[in-house]
Amino acid sequence: MIIKLVEYFSSHPKKLFLIDGIGALFSSFLLGFVLVKLKYIFGIPVKTLYFLASFPIIFSLLDFYSYHKEKPKQKHLLKWIAFANILYCCLSISMTFYHYNNVTKFGWIYILIESIVVCTLSIIEFKTSKKII
Repeated sequence: MIIKLVEYFSSHPKKLFLIDGIGALFSSFLLGFVLVKLKYIFGIPVKTLYFLASFPIIFSLLDFYSYHKEKPKQKHLLKWIAFANILYCCLSISMTFYHYNNVTKFGWIYILIESIVVCTLSIIEFKTSKKII
């Protein structure tokens, strides 16, 4: 499945930037609004949620900027976004461990699912960037 996605996105890298950007906005909305309102269910401190929500906002700006670039530049931008996404996942998991005593099962589930989705997208982005001419 990943191979087919990489083949498709290597011909349509702009769509990959769009998907990543929309996903980043969705993550920032969940972290900055939904999880904040339901902090007692997830157990992640509000300041940490706002801190984590700021990164996807920045990433979405970079994605939408990259969406408008020419194909040769998209290759390098795709690598940077993929790398930034991986770092974000590491940061999210680290912050969750830092607040281990407060985070509930639901908080862990959210962070782990988000990290799996973002890391999978990063793998597709890295592989796609290698195929873009």
